[in-house]
Amino acid sequence: MISLDEAVTARLESHGERFEVLVDPDAALEIKRGEFEGDLEDVIAAEDVFEDAASGDRPAESDLEDVFGTTEALEIIPQVIQDGEIQITAEQRREMQEQKHKQLVDQITRNAVNPQMDDAPHPPERIESALEETDFRIDPMEPVEPQVDEALDALRPVIPIRFDEVTVAVQVPADYAGSAQARIRQFGDLEREEWQPDGSWVGVLTFPAGMQDDFYDLVNENTSGEAETRIVRDEDEISTR
Repeated sequence: MISLDEAVTARLESHGERFEVLVDPDAALEIKRGEFEGDLEDVIAAEDVFEDAASGDRPAESDLEDVFGTTEALEIIPQVIQDGEIQITAEQRREMQEQKHKQLVDQITRNAVNPQMDDAPHPPERIESALEETDFRIDPMEPVEPQVDEALDALRPVIPIRFDEVTVAVQVPADYAGSAQARIRQFGDLEREEWQPDGSWVGVLTFPAGMQDDFYDLVNENTSGEAETRIVRDEDEISTR
């Protein structure tokens, strides 16, 4: 279960009665869209149905039977969320907006590059600053992913930006290959790999271009800076970093 501070109220009015449940805001939106796949007990603040959640008043069991055909809270809660309205306070809306704004910036930072600077990643601070110059405001009641394209459209007149992937070949010396390759191979999509006769490991990975600095930091940390990396631009051209 979640805490009361994290929960929002979902309210349904039916048959002249009011029914309220306390639920995680993101989970409530997923349930409403039919996309929730988790455990309901993990995303509610109370395994109960209220007439007034603020006061703790509960409806009569006969009213639950009349409206929902059951008195089982875990069967009723999704119905209240799906058919009712999600109530959030101004403070909850502000917190949700801040959280989703951060998620948006993180996603753009990980995937976006500056095409005017040899596809170098944009730092989060630059994305933040550019967004402040636009009219874009994230909707806290919608998932982040569908709003990314809208944010990019707003950003393009302000900064050069595009979403891209990069493919990098890395050769890890034999002294570090055993442990380093296990960590490096998890960073992106491993396109191919090969163990060399000298015990070194070569891997080719594809990942969001905005994560290049994170990748090079990972490689350097696990090889004491002795690995070699190459950006694979196409089948015939390889540039060395």
